[in-house]
Amino acid sequence: MSTAPHPATDTGLPHCQVDGARATVRLNRPAHHNRLHRVDLLALQRHCAELATSQVRVVVLQAEGPTFCAGFNLDELDADAQGGPQLFEQTVEAIEALPMPTICRLQGSVFGGATDLALACDFRIGVTGMSLRMPAARIGLHYYPSGLRRYVSRLGLSTAKRLFLLAQTLDACELGRIGYLDRICEPDALDAAVQEWVDALAGAAPLAIDGMKRSLDEIARGEYDLERLSERVARCAASDDLREGQAALAARREPRFRGT
Repeated sequence: MSTAPHPATDTGLPHCQVDGARATVRLNRPAHHNRLHRVDLLALQRHCAELATSQVRVVVLQAEGPTFCAGFNLDELDADAQGGPQLFEQTVEAIEALPMPTICRLQGSVFGGATDLALACDFRIGVTGMSLRMPAARIGLHYYPSGLRRYVSRLGLSTAKRLFLLAQTLDACELGRIGYLDRICEPDALDAAVQEWVDALAGAAPLAIDGMKRSLDEIARGEYDLERLSERVARCAASDDLREGQAALAARREPRFRGT
């Protein structure tokens, strides 16, 4: 994981850049619409493993070029134990499991498995003119279980069937209507919109943010456990962050959270 910026002309493996409280993971095959090869998926998993134990407070997933991502490289599709679908599923699960909030910056259209890669993030900010298509049924592919679960739990059964079975192409307006996009803006306003949400998330109490993210995701997956959720509530109630938040509110100043 690097703290130095990488030029936009770089191609190949995804990069990870850390700038203060923000980490930016960038897909880097613009000439091929950022399609994901096995080596890219392994690199993303390494970045996730490093970020999971870091002090970063927000992760932004973004891409170079006009297309966000065309999904998995189908030339590497096979059914063996080390095959693409299993590796892709593991990578998406690693992104969803990150303890800090994640934002997907969609500067262009998204296709195939990349639609689930973005859906695994906590928030998606897209641009006018982009579109989405999930063509699994058109190529004879039964999508992996956790991806189907994510679609149903986050978008609803009817929408999931419409996208998977009909393979419809949806524009940005429709993606906002169904809840896939949390925010839509003009392309030249995208970076400012992403940074606004990064600042809001990075300025909140880490224990509360991380705990509620885990709890909400568990509830969505049907893994609700009252004891586990109650432990997170109790931890925040006894935290220095809560005391700092109360003191900052009383003093009408910005809080200085430490995540303790």
